[in-house]
Amino acid sequence: MSERTERTTTPSAPTTTTSDAASTRIRPRDRDTLVQALRAGVVPRAGQQHIQVGRVAEVKALVSDIARVDDGGSTARFVIGEFGSGKTFFLHLVRSIALQQKLVTVHADLSPDRRLHATGGQARSLYTELMRSMATRAKPDGGAMAGVVERFVTAALAQARDNAEAPDDVIRARLAELAELTGGYDFAEVIAAYWRGHDTGDDQLQTDAVRWLRGEFSTRTEARKALGVRTIVDDSNVYDQLKLLARFVRLAGYGGLLVCLDEMVNLYKLANTQARNANYEQLLRIVNDSLQGSAGSLGFVFGGTPDFLLDTRRGLFSYPALQSRLAENTFATDGLVDHSGPVLRLANLSPEDLYILLGKLRHVFAGGDPAAYLVPDEGLEAYMRHCASRIGDAYFRTPRNTIKGFLDLLAVLEQNPGEDWRKLVGTVGLAAETDPELAPLADDAAPTTPADDAAPAPVRSAGSPDDDDLTSFRL
Repeated sequence: MSERTERTTTPSAPTTTTSDAASTRIRPRDRDTLVQALRAGVVPRAGQQHIQVGRVAEVKALVSDIARVDDGGSTARFVIGEFGSGKTFFLHLVRSIALQQKLVTVHADLSPDRRLHATGGQARSLYTELMRSMATRAKPDGGAMAGVVERFVTAALAQARDNAEAPDDVIRARLAELAELTGGYDFAEVIAAYWRGHDTGDDQLQTDAVRWLRGEFSTRTEARKALGVRTIVDDSNVYDQLKLLARFVRLAGYGGLLVCLDEMVNLYKLANTQARNANYEQLLRIVNDSLQGSAGSLGFVFGGTPDFLLDTRRGLFSYPALQSRLAENTFATDGLVDHSGPVLRLANLSPEDLYILLGKLRHVFAGGDPAAYLVPDEGLEAYMRHCASRIGDAYFRTPRNTIKGFLDLLAVLEQNPGEDWRKLVGTVGLAAETDPELAPLADDAAPTTPADDAAPAPVRSAGSPDDDDLTSFRL
């Protein structure tokens, strides 16, 4: 084995890992939340600070984006990393930082039923999911829409009281700037309706106003009857509504709005070329507005895989306008980096980073008690050697399976006291992380209709020239 390989698979143990970890105790509830989520291969909703390692430069880049939004600017960032490399964890970490900086955050995963652009309700479904997840520092688990509106009304009442003005006049004056934006007049009317409900004790009117803001009205007739407005949130105005909401949360006293969209690869997997390009056009609009600074107090963070970005057949680079805007800095080569562009590539964790991560996982599993550690430092090194022998350097490039396997090992040791960890380390099953949904992808066929579903293949009658008696049929 070469010197380089030995250094990669068996890093020197940092002397500060155990002492640093031992300085924190972890509540049983937080410990269980972290362990259960990581063993299931999903990102925990809280407690990321207990297991965050590496990627300092990338975090700093997103912190600067958050500061720009807080200053009234706009930003759009594409976080690109391999399947299982920690993109979702990174996005959750960025969200938690934004909440601490007094921003409002919304987040959602794209799926076949949730897209940026659609004609069958999928874009509205994405918006509804975003509003359901709305979070503030006081309410980090979502459902913060009513609290944001209430804060706006409370601030307006305080201003009216201090200046001896009528609350109606103050609210109208503060909402006047929203009327300039697309859909702003009805948005302001809905906020005014919430104030009327607040002033008169009409809980139903307040509820209807919040429902409209969440995109839960399905027909204009229903919205007009409940609130007196003629529009609703639908597929055609989702992005405009987000821009309005960003302005509104700033009027309510927050720094701005951060939108986190993960699993962007679902756009790449759309088989219909027309539907995929329509979503890329919406992305182009967002990128243009962000780069030009015309979407004030609004930031976007998109999470995707390299295929989603680089594939010139169906990825973002298949759309020339996006390719020109998202192209990498040609000077950032030979180890040089540039974290100021719209594309942020997640750096691989080094073996030393992964060693520290395993130490933190061991500390979390023990509830923060060093006396309850189930494996010594020697065990961490042995586990990393085993990972390297099974899947090579993928164990630190895409560490999700490595983390799951290590926590499974600790779970067995916990439930079988006296079992020797040396016997178990070599039996941990590991496989390189791959996305089964990306292989294979069917070739695109140019659609002739705007329908999202491809037309069924024509049925040939028996005995036709194309009939080969199924001699080449394969499953």
